Amino acid sequence: MTARVLDGTKIRDQIFAELKDEVRLLTAAGVRPGLAAVLVGENPASQMYVKSKIAACEEIGLSSALITPPATVGTLEMLAVVEDLNRDNNVDGILIQLPLPSQVDTKRILEAVDPAKDVDGFHPVNLGRLVSGRPGLVACTPAGCMEILRRNNIQIEGANAVVLGRSDIVGKPMALLLMHANATVTICHSKTRDLPEVVRRADIIVAAMGKAGFVQADWIKSATVGSSDVGGKPATAGNPGAAVIDVGTNRVTDPKEAERLFRNLPERLAKFHAKGSALVGDVHPDAINTAGTLTPVPGGVGPMTITMLMSNTVKAARLRRASPKFSATQSTATAR
Repeated sequence: MTARVLDGTKIRDQIFAELKDEVRLLTAAGVRPGLAAVLVGENPASQMYVKSKIAACEEIGLSSALITPPATVGTLEMLAVVEDLNRDNNVDGILIQLPLPSQVDTKRILEAVDPAKDVDGFHPVNLGRLVSGRPGLVACTPAGCMEILRRNNIQIEGANAVVLGRSDIVGKPMALLLMHANATVTICHSKTRDLPEVVRRADIIVAAMGKAGFVQADWIKSATVGSSDVGGKPATAGNPGAAVIDVGTNRVTDPKEAERLFRNLPERLAKFHAKGSALVGDVHPDAINTAGTLTPVPGGVGPMTITMLMSNTVKAARLRRASPKFSATQSTATAR
């Protein structure tokens, strides 16, 4: 059976429509949510990511500001930029585009961001709130994965969920979100014993290790069709198979690696040879024939990360503007 594809682009469009309505209502009440992005230097990939985030702001009606310190900036100068944005009441969300130059203390910069404006959800205060089940801003990629599951009516409560990867950005918050939704969660990593057997028991698999095609198709629980009532024996319910959320985005350029990954998918192999590269998740592409449901790469989790960044910015604006601490001050960021 071919897996049902969980289309992240479709869910992004749904959430954007919802956010547009909310931004319209906030703006009518005199509050226009705003996101400030800090982009250091001229890294082409970072420039592309920030450009897409600014475009998303424009699409849903958020104000946006772009601050571009030079590549030679130091930690103290970056701290001053963050402090200005912390004090600017027209800025509801602060995005520090990573990576920062080697001379900048990245951890110190991220921890300097006001937790109420930490729309990436990286600040220890927001991680602590997530651990304790309190309201806060949640890391965008795990939050997007949860939206994919919920909006596709994937059963989370009571499910056995396996999270592959234990990073602070994806793995740990993902496990916490699933646990708070009443799943039974196992976190796997490089030291996990009998990994294939652990994964085979999972109803939900979230792969976030950064290794192309690491999770093999035969590790994944397949869907089964239930039996009908025959010969007086009661019917049995079918198994929907595992829901696979593939967070990985790996660019493959080695022809031998492409042969391994696309051996059973001649169309994708032909596209690889024509282009010389392909994007592959952390789950082997053959999983399309074993999983019950599956996010594609690209077009699955990827679109949801920026979507949840927008959602966090609107949420931050709503929470901050309701706070008695909020007072109008001179803006220090130039809105675009």
